[in-house]
Amino acid sequence: MPIATPKQYAAMLDAAQKGDYAYPAVNVTSLITINAALKAFADSKSDGIIQVSTGGGQFASGTCVKDMAFGAIVLAEAAHRLASKYNVLVALHTDHCQPAKVDSFLKPLIAETARRRAAGQGNLFQSHMLDASELPLAQNMALSKDLLKACAEQEIILEVEAGVVGGEEDGIDNSDHPADKLYTTPEDMVAVHESLSGIGRFLFAATFGNVHGSYKPGAVKLRPDILKKGQDAVMAKYGKSSEFDLVFHGGSGTPLEEIRETLAYGVVKMNIDTDTQYAFTRPIADHMFKNYSGVLKIDGEVGDKKQYDPRAYLKMAEAGMAARLAQACDDLCSTGKTICGQV
Repeated sequence: MPIATPKQYAAMLDAAQKGDYAYPAVNVTSLITINAALKAFADSKSDGIIQVSTGGGQFASGTCVKDMAFGAIVLAEAAHRLASKYNVLVALHTDHCQPAKVDSFLKPLIAETARRRAAGQGNLFQSHMLDASELPLAQNMALSKDLLKACAEQEIILEVEAGVVGGEEDGIDNSDHPADKLYTTPEDMVAVHESLSGIGRFLFAATFGNVHGSYKPGAVKLRPDILKKGQDAVMAKYGKSSEFDLVFHGGSGTPLEEIRETLAYGVVKMNIDTDTQYAFTRPIADHMFKNYSGVLKIDGEVGDKKQYDPRAYLKMAEAGMAARLAQACDDLCSTGKTICGQV
């Protein structure tokens, strides 16, 4: 099945909202991580979202090129080809893009989709994220409006954020933000609806204590009730049709019951990165420790080509990442719920 069309992606989000489940949105940086994601979704019979960050795109372009948009295009084009071999729907998304990177990352990617559509091809990406949470809300929404209009013209969904996800990810450090910035208020959620409603479809990353990075259970204090209060405030004023499609960032270490609670409040997408990074690297470390004298040429010996061939350990890495992502499908209740073939 090729990458989801805009119509299919909209149907995916509608199904998740109606069914109280969410899609894992996994960050990828290479062919191996794309294959791991596709394997996990297929094995779980779950649709899903593959996403590329600015840093991931830069990495994929190579250490000599370091072009985040170019690398994102390369990964997306590879995903389009690879996904055609699987019987689940997969959408392509870009992760946090700060205002300073809009011109060098988001706009070139939107332009690439426009070029493809003009040539009779499908969208390169189905959605993009603008993270303008560093700006005052009014400025955030002004920029969001402009980009949402540009996205809507190409049937692209825009993800926006109000409030700040704490911690550090992909070189963006929000660890020093005041605690109150980690919680989006009902008033802010109403303002987001009023600013963006009617322009085009969007996803909303409202914050409720989320923190990027790896933490032991209990270290991060989430307040999922904030999502409910915000949704209630918007729907009380504008009706059921105003309910947000929400995104859960910074979920590592979150107890399962809190993850499941957010699903009832409108979360349809949960970003998965830190945990899958570890799941990818752990088998590699295990291989290196167990086969130390094979992967290294020690004391004049020649080593063992079968052990230092990157394919030996990258296969294990792919399997490890796929297993962790399959767990995310279970946690988010998307397992067995693919709508592939139905739309």
